[in-house]
Amino acid sequence: MSEDAELTVSSWNLPNALTVMRLLLVPVFVAFAWVGFDRDDASWQAWAALIFLAAAITDLLDGELARRTGQVTSFGKVADPIADKALTGAALVVLSWFDLLPWWVTVVIIAREVGVTLLRFWVIRHGVISASRGGKLKTALQIVAITLYLLPLASDAFRVAEWVMGAAVVVTLVTGVDYVMRASALRREGQLNDQREVGQ
Repeated sequence: MSEDAELTVSSWNLPNALTVMRLLLVPVFVAFAWVGFDRDDASWQAWAALIFLAAAITDLLDGELARRTGQVTSFGKVADPIADKALTGAALVVLSWFDLLPWWVTVVIIAREVGVTLLRFWVIRHGVISASRGGKLKTALQIVAITLYLLPLASDAFRVAEWVMGAAVVVTLVTGVDYVMRASALRREGQLNDQREVGQ
């Protein structure tokens, strides 16, 4: 969708509503998770996992819905990754705070997510870096891993969460490198196009 077309699409639409809902669910999720782990209350932990999963599903829906219905907006482009990172980042910090997840994992994932978001803004005037299959796999693995960590699981089942999170970290790093390469290529292509337009 062109920038002119985006200007004619109202920001008041269902995809953006899902994005805003995800942002609003972040503090609700943090409150449930914090109480659940602080009190070692299985019911609060289960509710936290459910809230996180519901919010994460909106992340899978809003972008796809916006593209399919032609409702991509500038607001959505900015708000969607912010909501995504806020939800994931909050979950990781809570898990690390209560010693369920090593801090280095949280730092690596958050640094990658923030870096990719900055890369997208860096090249946004030249084009949008669409999510790759690896990026979608990364998101799915993170969602599954975090949900498993949030649930009050037995020790054997908890090992499954650790393995899934390990896979998520690997895919997170690999796709992070891929985004850097794609962003650099897109920016070079955009600069060449700008130079051609100036020369015409």
